[in-house]
Amino acid sequence: MSPLIPVEEALHQLLELMPSPSEVEELYLKDAWGRVLAEPVVADVDVPPEANSSMDGYAVRVEDLQAVSVLPVSQRVPAGSAPVPLEPGTAARIFTGAPIPAGANAVIMQEESVEEGTGVRFTAGVRPLQNIRPRGQDIQAGEALLAAGELLSAQAMGVLASAGIERVRVYRRPRVALLSTGDELVQPGQPLAPGQIYDANRFLITGLLQQAGVVSISTWHAVDTAEATADVLRKAAADSDLILSSGGVSVGEEDHVRNQVEALGALQIWRIKLKPGKPFAAGHVAGTPFIGLPGNPASSLVTFYLLALPALRRLQGLRYKPLSGWTLPAGFSRQRPIGRDEFLRVRVEEGRLVPQGNQSSGVLSNSLKAEGLVRVPADSCVEPGQPLAFLPFSVLSG
Repeated sequence: MSPLIPVEEALHQLLELMPSPSEVEELYLKDAWGRVLAEPVVADVDVPPEANSSMDGYAVRVEDLQAVSVLPVSQRVPAGSAPVPLEPGTAARIFTGAPIPAGANAVIMQEESVEEGTGVRFTAGVRPLQNIRPRGQDIQAGEALLAAGELLSAQAMGVLASAGIERVRVYRRPRVALLSTGDELVQPGQPLAPGQIYDANRFLITGLLQQAGVVSISTWHAVDTAEATADVLRKAAADSDLILSSGGVSVGEEDHVRNQVEALGALQIWRIKLKPGKPFAAGHVAGTPFIGLPGNPASSLVTFYLLALPALRRLQGLRYKPLSGWTLPAGFSRQRPIGRDEFLRVRVEEGRLVPQGNQSSGVLSNSLKAEGLVRVPADSCVEPGQPLAFLPFSVLSG
């Protein structure tokens, strides 16, 4: 049997297996949250389009205040108006966001002024360009705002809207076929017969896919025969951009997925130097990418975050960015090293990483209390206080 593949090498190979998206659609900006840009976006206008006031106050010429401290008010400039040029020796009442009248070169805030009849007296000094937002301060026409492969976050939508961008071209969302295998699996709400369990992974992985922005998810189930598994794989490959299976990729006689993937396509990655999650597999079925998660729920959770999700992001058109978590001290010890990288479900307690409950690959409930995963490198022990790499679920999920 071939040696186990290190996690980083498996991820590199997996990303290489994923094709770049090719189908593009144009959306109104209001409908584009969470989508991935298919082409760069460049600003056509300056933001702001003209100099404006950052304060409620008075627009003045600095030189007019060198001899006097009281100026008559010649006009009122609310936001959205078009002011006339400032008359020399006068002040303009102005409000936040309003355009600066031609000739004015500073704004004195309202709190530093006192009305006197039809004029205004100023109680503080003034300097050129004070409280003025210059034209193009935020964005300049011709400036690249976002590159292809960028995710449209709420902040990105706001920036594009400020530059007057109405529509964007984005990649079509991938269609994912989610495959469960096993005669023992029963859907929630149905009675359990002897030897049966509820299909937790279907709902775990569906939630993880939805969290990743996948909206087209078809679910399939194959009983434990080679023929049924092959039939489901063929149908899923014809109707999806990615097949994501749960279970059936280990070495047991009833684990048919791995053999049928090889028969219908190719298995290019199998068995990872990882705990939990060693029997992870990947390849393709009739040209459609295939990712096989282990059947144990904790293994599915860990391998989805570490391997399947980055691959899915590639299919969505996102540029890969290595995860950057935190380094925190261990709140536990481990005296017996193992030969695989181990990812424990932990939470932070008093600044230290504390494993949550039983770390068996069949235990999922401790993920409710966990805040993320801590990596214990292969062949290493852990002493209390030792710095370890911590990946919060918020970072893993992107």
